[in-house]
Amino acid sequence: MTYRSDLAMECIDASQPSPENGITSETINKNGISINKIKIQTEKGSQLVGKPIGQYITIQVPSFSEVSDDIEGRIFTISEQLKNLLPKDGLILVVGLGNPSVTPDAIGPKTIDKVLATRHLMDEFSRTNNLNNLRSVAAVAFGVLGQTGIESSEIIKSIVDNIKPSAVIAVDALASRSLERLGTTIQLSDTGISPGSGVGNLRKELSKNTLGIPVIAVGVPTVVDCITLAGDLLNLDNNSKNELNKKVSPNGNIMMVTPREIDILIDKASYILSLGINIALQPSLSYKDIIALMS
Repeated sequence: MTYRSDLAMECIDASQPSPENGITSETINKNGISINKIKIQTEKGSQLVGKPIGQYITIQVPSFSEVSDDIEGRIFTISEQLKNLLPKDGLILVVGLGNPSVTPDAIGPKTIDKVLATRHLMDEFSRTNNLNNLRSVAAVAFGVLGQTGIESSEIIKSIVDNIKPSAVIAVDALASRSLERLGTTIQLSDTGISPGSGVGNLRKELSKNTLGIPVIAVGVPTVVDCITLAGDLLNLDNNSKNELNKKVSPNGNIMMVTPREIDILIDKASYILSLGINIALQPSLSYKDIIALMS
């Protein structure tokens, strides 16, 4: 059975990473946080995994919905890994994808609420307030196709063409195949993203191919596809898939599973993501300064 997952590490079998397949995978532990790094380097590897060529970084953390003493460890890990994927200079456009009215899909817009937008600050203002080392950042969230009547890719392409950023950071909800990864995993990649993939509403991709600049995807899994969950738990084979579809997706409706505490999870995850993004983009500011500016 084909399992649905936006996480690269869930799509790779143990036997696949090899020079012959063009796939490498390594897991390191830094400050008590597990970081898995996958590189898909060839078309053969891309076809085997079902993911585009590029880098995929998966950070495993304690659940966002639980109290943790090591919030700074998570934040600086996200910041460090994100910074390595970004161009060193130039304006960065941060985009929050998703529907703020649907809680599992609201992580993008909620993250944008706390991202420090600095593009509008005039040079004289920056110098006067000792902020002349700030990186230029624009941040936007605009809802989904059903709210705007415009594809996310169309809006972002028009913004990119107008303000000409050096890269885009796209924040969105993801789908996992495992309940254990909901709210405990962060994936970063330099391959772009397809808006709505996490909640089963796949739209046109955002990538270097479509925008002409690097697109760094940042996501947290907030849902599991019900068919994937049932098939995984029951260990069903391909012959049972059609029957499972009929039972789990009545009338063709896609069913998703999300944690009961999803509202808490989204609030905390979006706050931590926004801090990680701000620290990666504004290394001249201290942690305390960024916290103060976000308040």
